[in-house]
Amino acid sequence: MDNTFIFYCILGILIGEFILATILNYLNAKRFQDPVPEDLKDVYNESEYKKSQDYKKTNYRFGILTSVFSLSLILCFLIFGGFAWVDNFVIGVSKNPIIQALLFFGIIMIGSDVLSTPFSCYQTFVIEEKFGFNKTTTKTFVIDKLKGWAMTIILGGVILSLVIWFFQWAGAGFWWYTWVLAAVFIVFMNLFYSKLIVPLFNKQQPLEIGSLKEKIESYATKVGFDLKNIFVINGSKRSTKANAYFSGFGKEKRVTLYDTLINDLEEDEIVAVLAHEIGHYKRNHIIFNLIASIALTGIMLFILSLFINNPSLSTAIGVNRPSFHAALIGFGILYSPISEITGLIMNHLSRKFEYEADDFAKNTFAALPLISSLKKLSKNSLSNLTPHPAYVFMHYSHPPLIDRIQNLKA
Repeated sequence: MDNTFIFYCILGILIGEFILATILNYLNAKRFQDPVPEDLKDVYNESEYKKSQDYKKTNYRFGILTSVFSLSLILCFLIFGGFAWVDNFVIGVSKNPIIQALLFFGIIMIGSDVLSTPFSCYQTFVIEEKFGFNKTTTKTFVIDKLKGWAMTIILGGVILSLVIWFFQWAGAGFWWYTWVLAAVFIVFMNLFYSKLIVPLFNKQQPLEIGSLKEKIESYATKVGFDLKNIFVINGSKRSTKANAYFSGFGKEKRVTLYDTLINDLEEDEIVAVLAHEIGHYKRNHIIFNLIASIALTGIMLFILSLFINNPSLSTAIGVNRPSFHAALIGFGILYSPISEITGLIMNHLSRKFEYEADDFAKNTFAALPLISSLKKLSKNSLSNLTPHPAYVFMHYSHPPLIDRIQNLKA
């Protein structure tokens, strides 16, 4: 393939994705002032609904700014030789391909993050602050950023080094070994993320003995779910928004509740939320998503192996020599339309799974406390009650609130 053709394909993909995202965001924004569905009239009063609309409009306008900046940044890098400049720099530092790749991606990723930090600061300390969500201090923000960089350097560095070593050793067959590495990493993170990674950022402690814990354990026993690990995380350290999630499987499965969730919901509502999460486990959604993630990673790596030795992937982004790290950048952009398609499929399945988990909670606990909890969580996060169907189709991993409530009432 000619590198000029690939270059214009890359430009077309980047600009095309930007245009598509802009159109979808515009269509969604046009629905902000639509009448609230009858079943959701009790979520907001008039002043709260106006606040919700203002929040959505503010994020919409800010999103336009950030997306234009991101597109401009990568287009400038492509057109004015930014990738070539970084590549020439790393060549001058080391002749080792692994060290070159680590420096190349380190400079690009950390540099990009530094440039986007003012936007993150504005989002956190201006927008989220204005609407009463932000609890993050400047100190916490900086420490989180440094910890994130450290994790990227350590974990990303080790994985990238092994991938390049596989490539040097096995050539195009490297994808087999990389797939095994990726599968082990995905399973490991699914099992131990909450135990090893979350504590680096948040404090977790077992749910204290009391009526809430008794109700949760009673329900878990009723549905035959062995639940020994119930933790509370200090989510209020950063935001007033509430959440709960299920992680792991086998002996490592655990339920994590945000302290904000416990503060915002009644006990029966919390049990209903957990019944939904247990429904995901009982319906094997956790295992399906794990297998799907590993399978999609394998497909991507196999396709990568077919093109990684093509010098045009490197020269198309302005790097004058064939290299694994430059080809990986080019391939990543070219592969993004396929990622969009697989993302659409996974989002469709995820929305289906949410209905199934809701049905499980309705049939094994009760529908009304789950409905009231969903309404409270939507109200407290100022969520969009009238999203555009096209935006839902492209981006939502959960059904809109109105659809979930109508399903629970059926």
